[in-house]
Amino acid sequence: MKAQWRTIGILAPTQIISWGSLYYAFSILGPRIREEMGWGTELVFGAYSWSLLVAGLAATPVGILLDRHGGRRIMGAGSVLCGIGLIALGAGRTPLAYLSAWTALGLAMGMTLYEAAFATINRRYAGEGRQVISTLTLFAGFASTLFWPLTQALDATWGWRATYFWYAALQFLVCLPLHLLLGGDTVRPAVAPRLGNRSHTLAEALRHPAFWKLTAAFAAHTLVFAVLSVHLIPLLQGLGHSARLAVLMSMLIGPMQVAGRVLERTVGRAAAPELVGKYCFAALPAALASVLLFGTQAWAIAGFCILYGLSNGVLTIVRGTLPQALFGSANYGAISGAMAGPSLVAKAAGPVVGAMLLARHGTPELVLVLLFAAAAVSVCFYFAAVRAQPAINGKRPASGALDP
Repeated sequence: MKAQWRTIGILAPTQIISWGSLYYAFSILGPRIREEMGWGTELVFGAYSWSLLVAGLAATPVGILLDRHGGRRIMGAGSVLCGIGLIALGAGRTPLAYLSAWTALGLAMGMTLYEAAFATINRRYAGEGRQVISTLTLFAGFASTLFWPLTQALDATWGWRATYFWYAALQFLVCLPLHLLLGGDTVRPAVAPRLGNRSHTLAEALRHPAFWKLTAAFAAHTLVFAVLSVHLIPLLQGLGHSARLAVLMSMLIGPMQVAGRVLERTVGRAAAPELVGKYCFAALPAALASVLLFGTQAWAIAGFCILYGLSNGVLTIVRGTLPQALFGSANYGAISGAMAGPSLVAKAAGPVVGAMLLARHGTPELVLVLLFAAAAVSVCFYFAAVRAQPAINGKRPASGALDP
């Protein structure tokens, strides 16, 4: 357990800093960039969406490299690339320089954020990695809590360019040294009592229908999350709520994500990841249904934010542990990277899709109906993926590695 806490101690601050500087800071600094540079919203925010798409395209090759070389080299290189990209972002004066910086940062996201950290953990601890992942996400859940006010303070004092320079310094002075402390990434044997068969290769996983069903489930869920992460407050205002109430209710989501991870770490620690995933996926359409049916009532909005936050918080853990439970740990990085690619594309497309729907139709009810449909699709795909486990001697295992 001492080694596991050492790994958490290394990865927790790097995840907080990387999520804070690469993801959360832009929601504050993006409008500042647009104001100073005089660029259109399409360029300023489109370049950021492009970086998420790059992260999705890079997920599989980065996962393969993580399987071969471990987190020390890949995440360390990601910190260097992240620092360079942040400096380029702060120094850029032209649209081409701006887009190039976000391209580099998109690749850095794939090398430093959750997918890379989860692959590093599973490579080290195999079947014992779930508790490490859940504890890591518990700490990393405070990234927005820390970096939103920090970014506001730095921007008010130094401006957006210097803010990105400071965050580049954190990558070089904090994240890089910590990633180099990960050590040689000694691979633990891919042994877990619930895994009845050998670990799958990426090619074998890609041939199994459970892979594609699970990938579709995560992508559909991520699309809903991506739309709501940007457009939730306008949607709530469109239902007749004040801006103050909409912001107040939205503030419940972050603490509920952390609360969900605490519950998974304590109450649900003995439950199979497949079972935990069933509750997480089912909670999202239930939450959206409460808004569709009773959206004019404040209590329904509060209930939605609570359910949505709990679901999204725990689903991060499910996303990190379920591929290992189904396909084994030997090629976890490659398989989880391939599985994460469509979700990252959905994350990039979500804000644009939401904006187009609101601009064209202007009615929050239609947007919510479409989001409910996407959430229902994610539930159907998830349950189909779990049912796709092959029968062994006439019985389906509670959780076993899948045959190709």
